[in-house]
Amino acid sequence: MQQFPEFNPQARILLGPGPSNVSPRVLKAMASPMLGHLDPDFIALMEEIKKLLRTVFQTGNEITFPVSGTGSAGMESALANLIEEGDEAVVGVNGVFGARAADCAERMGAKVHRVEAPWGRIVDPQEIEAALKACKRPRLVAVVHAETSTGVLQPVEEISQLAHQYGALMVLDAVTSLGCIPVHIDRWQIDACYSCTQKGISAPPGLAPLTLSERAMAAIGERKTKCRSWYLDVAMIAQYWGTERIYHHTAPISMNYALYEALRIVVEEGLEARWARHLQNAAALQAGLSAMGLKFVAQEGHRLPQLSAIEAPAGIDEAAIRAALLRSYNMEIGAGLGPFKGKVWRIGLMGESSRRANVVLVLNALEQLLTDAGVEIARGRALAAADAVYAKSA
Repeated sequence: MQQFPEFNPQARILLGPGPSNVSPRVLKAMASPMLGHLDPDFIALMEEIKKLLRTVFQTGNEITFPVSGTGSAGMESALANLIEEGDEAVVGVNGVFGARAADCAERMGAKVHRVEAPWGRIVDPQEIEAALKACKRPRLVAVVHAETSTGVLQPVEEISQLAHQYGALMVLDAVTSLGCIPVHIDRWQIDACYSCTQKGISAPPGLAPLTLSERAMAAIGERKTKCRSWYLDVAMIAQYWGTERIYHHTAPISMNYALYEALRIVVEEGLEARWARHLQNAAALQAGLSAMGLKFVAQEGHRLPQLSAIEAPAGIDEAAIRAALLRSYNMEIGAGLGPFKGKVWRIGLMGESSRRANVVLVLNALEQLLTDAGVEIARGRALAAADAVYAKSA
């Protein structure tokens, strides 16, 4: 009989755009005994997960649950359930994930009005309004809160107000923001928001937290046609995650164990404290990168604290630097996507990975590797700049 070797991966320091590192508590939870998806104990856990997700989303929405699939499944679930053939959708596009939302909406049969912004810039609310005015009857507006491909933080509240002013639903991609920075579903009047488990929440990838407002659920209930996705049909899934417990599909049991424990960690830390931790570590990292002379992709005043996208210095093989980080420091950072491919690094400080020790390590590693590659850097200046940020908040 053919023999296959055991798989024993090294424990990496994950400082890319996701996944982030996972607490030992979460890994331990995944080793809990298997239960059936209708077992009374698992049903009790489902209720606790919904409560925790409402806390993290800052919402009272009844329909708040983890979609069985990654963040992309959350995106498709939100759009598939809200869009019918011929609906008009306004989608902000300033990076890879806005473009994906637009593509997904088109596949669901929508007439999509793309509001484009250069990569690295925010989507202008005035241009969103112009697109809404061009619609006969807009169904929804969709924007990415934290654009992972560029490190841009998109202001949301004004766009949400505009969406409702023109009778549209507001859809928010919080894949890279939930658990890292404030996400206020009820305060911002967001009708549908989806996220993932492997970034700010720091669980393994595999679930997509989704929350839907009463307005969104009313729109779903008034559909003239069935949702184009059977697997992601919220009207059916809500009967399982609600009080009826009608079987739809087998939930990923162990992944829900992991999500529950990860959410417990988030709530134990406290949302305000967690947001502050991400801000502080980002300020230190970005001060250090600036001290090295590296330039940011995201426009000033709209940079994410959990993901910094920086230009690789001219003449440097950015892939070689990433490979050296992995080989010599056991550390992963992300490459650029789309037009930024081969030109940009993306450094993530999300969830468990957002630590002062990681800030120091990545700054020292980059300084050494770039110096070795011939880039003129004043040695020690990056770490001094980061230390100064920490000293101010001590």
